[in-house]
Amino acid sequence: MNSLKTIFNNLIKCKSPQELIDEGTNSELKKTLNAFDLIVLGIGAVVGTGIFTIIGSAIVGSSDGAGAGTAIVISMLLAAIASVFSALSYSEIAAMIPVAGSAYTYTYATMGEFMAWMVGWILMLEYAIGNITVASAWTGYFVQLLKGFKHILPAFVVNCPLWLRNDYRTMYEICNKYGWDVHDKMPFLHLPFGIDLPIAINIPAIAIVFILTLLLIKGVKESTKVATIMVGVNMFIILSFIVVGSFYVKPEHWMPFAPNGLEGIFSGAFIIFFAYIGFDAVSTAAEETENPQKDLPIAIMGTLLICTILYVCAALVLTGIVPFNFIDTQAPLAHAMRFIGMNWYAGLLSVGALCALTSVLLIYQLGTTRILWAMSRDRFLPKSLNAIHKKYKTPHIMTWLSGLVVIVCALFMDLNLSAELCNFGTFTSFIIICIAVLILRKTEPNRPRPFKVPFCPWFPILGVLTCLALMYCKFSAKATSALYFIVWLAIGVVIYAAYSYKSKREEESEG
Repeated sequence: MNSLKTIFNNLIKCKSPQELIDEGTNSELKKTLNAFDLIVLGIGAVVGTGIFTIIGSAIVGSSDGAGAGTAIVISMLLAAIASVFSALSYSEIAAMIPVAGSAYTYTYATMGEFMAWMVGWILMLEYAIGNITVASAWTGYFVQLLKGFKHILPAFVVNCPLWLRNDYRTMYEICNKYGWDVHDKMPFLHLPFGIDLPIAINIPAIAIVFILTLLLIKGVKESTKVATIMVGVNMFIILSFIVVGSFYVKPEHWMPFAPNGLEGIFSGAFIIFFAYIGFDAVSTAAEETENPQKDLPIAIMGTLLICTILYVCAALVLTGIVPFNFIDTQAPLAHAMRFIGMNWYAGLLSVGALCALTSVLLIYQLGTTRILWAMSRDRFLPKSLNAIHKKYKTPHIMTWLSGLVVIVCALFMDLNLSAELCNFGTFTSFIIICIAVLILRKTEPNRPRPFKVPFCPWFPILGVLTCLALMYCKFSAKATSALYFIVWLAIGVVIYAAYSYKSKREEESEG
């Protein structure tokens, strides 16, 4: 009985906020980021996937859910409302406890060891698996860009075989769609016992993840400079699409406004939420920020406001140019320009999309690395992974590990499935943050708060309820991603029981 009580006490053992702050203060990570850098990171993570890829699926729908149609603007506002309550909660805790690890670290300060591990595991789903979605979309735009140089580049490069630019799941879907024999479209490795292993390698996705991993090892400030350039190009492309496209809008295309009713609106809100995790990525860089108490709240709220305005404007123009049922789900903006005969501008949009998606990959990879690094520092993962590069002062081993996770999973993860899995991770982390604010208001009432959530406890409670409502819509639809999310949680429990719990007890005995 005593042993069970001891285990339970260990599961709910918290780190004090002051202990976390002291660890962050003594961190070897270089503090080089300001509010502008953080906003660039946030916009780079939010705008790219939302406008260039996910918006098409949210409007048209998929086999797993109905589309919102023109009512996507309502879906975006719902997602933004759900996000703003969480963003306010993030701002309060990030300014109060400015350390790496995001929701993982904040959970450790409020709900204990086990919940901290599970949130860290969920954040892995949110960032690493989400990065697979973005890497796959990057490949699609890169291939489209190459086709514009068909008179310059070799035919093999321009028309690269499908099995060298897709995962095997996508290859099977393509072959089923067009009635092709999969054995004609990709090679198979013949194994004993009559097993045929399909070979499909998304080389462009793997290459860009590898390059960005090298960049992150060199330094976060250098990475931010690259992201700033790409975000600048991205913003110019999006704003020009809104301005130019507005002259071709036909109001009749906005009717019917909500073809699939509330089901489509809520389904669209769930899908578009994938693009809103950028402000969470801002908080993962807290230990590398010069003035986190001031800059983090500004960056989090600024990112959310700017990106929501861009989303709504781009959605209105897109659905006004092309009838919602004709919108392309892979490259919606470029397709819209071709729809009105502006092929040259479609090519320009492809360049903008590549810049946008590259910046998203960079920020997601940064978020994955910093969360894993914080978990390793707490001995949930091997301490050897926590090493800091002597020259660049970055967690180089963890950066390589997170890059390899994305590269390996990109070989078999489906794009749409990984996006929905990422959403479940996002909703869960947002719920945890809102609850953490309420707990800290009770347990640490006198601790300085440079930023406070207004109308507490009502705003954090509304954040929990809105996220739960959107998650329920997906669970009630019996989506495959919902089942996979439960499996992911179960795997996390097994890893904690088999390794992390014992590792924490060894750390305590050493101390």
